[in-house]
Amino acid sequence: MTPQEIALCTGARIDRAQRCAAGLNAAMVQFAIDTKLRRAMFLANVGHETGGLKWLTELWGPTPQQKRYERDFAKPWPSSAGEAKQEAFVANRLAYNLGNSQPGDGHRFAGHGLLQNTGRFNHAAVRDRLRARFPSMVVPDFEAEPELLADPEWAALAAADYIEMKRCNEFADAGDFDGYCDTINKGRKTAADGDSNGYADRLTLFQAAMKVLP
Repeated sequence: MTPQEIALCTGARIDRAQRCAAGLNAAMVQFAIDTKLRRAMFLANVGHETGGLKWLTELWGPTPQQKRYERDFAKPWPSSAGEAKQEAFVANRLAYNLGNSQPGDGHRFAGHGLLQNTGRFNHAAVRDRLRARFPSMVVPDFEAEPELLADPEWAALAAADYIEMKRCNEFADAGDFDGYCDTINKGRKTAADGDSNGYADRLTLFQAAMKVLP
């Protein structure tokens, strides 16, 4: 796809589309995002998540939600995923689930990439998946250097890897844009239609992409 096409599908300025075009094209080839519906849904969600390819690193406030990324050392830390579900561990539940056990992890492992990989655990996991898939490629250690996941090449590969891991192409093939968006925003398809965060913007970009793509 040309930078001009990517700009129209993601709502990006042309300079941002030019910066990300090579990485997006390579990632879509590697992960079989290769039909009109697959590309339109992928690019629309990438466009929404990054504000038109503007933010490849999560904006930091910290917001109330972002404060929960950080471990509260004054509160109990769960010893298992099951224990994290208990009310006594609610203060550290999100930090535990993200793997943010060390001081400063919340900010350090804020969202990076086109679909905002968040948390120490997820930075390490995408590193391991990409290394397994591309053994001849020198994949950086995103746990040691999380900011490298905001590089356009790795950001695109990480986003496409997530699409494959969550089987989003199945939603695209079924024409289920709501399910696709739910899975990106909420981790799973929900019963309600259009309840993913920013759904109206995602839908506008998807409709634009469907007009642009052959």
